[in-house]
Amino acid sequence: MKIALTGVRGQLGWELARSLAPLGELLLWDRVMADLTRPATLDALVDHHKPDVIVNAAAYTAVDKAEDDAVTARLVNADSVDVLARAARRHSTMLVHYSTDYVFDGASSTPYREDAPTAPLNVYGQTKRAGELAIAASGCDHLVFRTSWVYATRGANFMLTMLRLAAKLDALKVVDDQTGAPTPARVLSNLSAHALAQAMRERAEGRFESGLFHLTTEGTTSWHGYASAMIEYARNVAPAGRVRAGHIEAVPSSAYPTRAARPRNSALDNSKFDRRFTLVRPHWWDALAQLLDERLEYDA
Repeated sequence: MKIALTGVRGQLGWELARSLAPLGELLLWDRVMADLTRPATLDALVDHHKPDVIVNAAAYTAVDKAEDDAVTARLVNADSVDVLARAARRHSTMLVHYSTDYVFDGASSTPYREDAPTAPLNVYGQTKRAGELAIAASGCDHLVFRTSWVYATRGANFMLTMLRLAAKLDALKVVDDQTGAPTPARVLSNLSAHALAQAMRERAEGRFESGLFHLTTEGTTSWHGYASAMIEYARNVAPAGRVRAGHIEAVPSSAYPTRAARPRNSALDNSKFDRRFTLVRPHWWDALAQLLDERLEYDA
């Protein structure tokens, strides 16, 4: 099986390159090889390589910047996804794609199911939703995974930012009125690989059904709860003096105005994924502890 992976330099793409390796031959497409800001170039790339699977881990994820750069965000998150999906349909290729909790407005008091009405609050969410719709309209075989609060031991993300600040400051202020499930890229990539392997078996047996699935860790917390758990754990396992922050103050979102509005409730209902693939999703806290152990050992 030949698997083309876009966005290999990103935190999710980096993990997917490892998780997907046992499944077949990997074509690693970075931003130079597959430039999603130039959708018209992608047809020829797919036509030349004819992969059995395209895993699209590339995305425009600068949420605030997208408000002033909507053209580029749409090229990457919607227009290029449309081209990849139609190319996948043309070659009978499977497409795996990642979307976001930001397609919702966050007003629900319960976790969102896949069939809940979407109402993105910002350009990033709007363009990601457009990408979802393009895939559905293409008719290609696909798996679309909506996820939330992705982080890793590399790149730029909330975990690494908090650890850096906690080493410099005595106190931190963190938003406590936004709720979601912190999801490591490694967890997401491992679950994706197992789901893809099952999907390809289903295709070979003529019983595959395309679908949109929510895929996060188990449980939810606020950004404040996430930061507090992280820093308390780091304080207990890191070398003495590594963590200075002794107080994490909970503050409302209004304390940190952003260019793009964020959903207050980003909790996603994962029951559809659980029924289809019967895999075990770790609790957000257990997944965080594992990554913290690795990161703090690296920094020691």
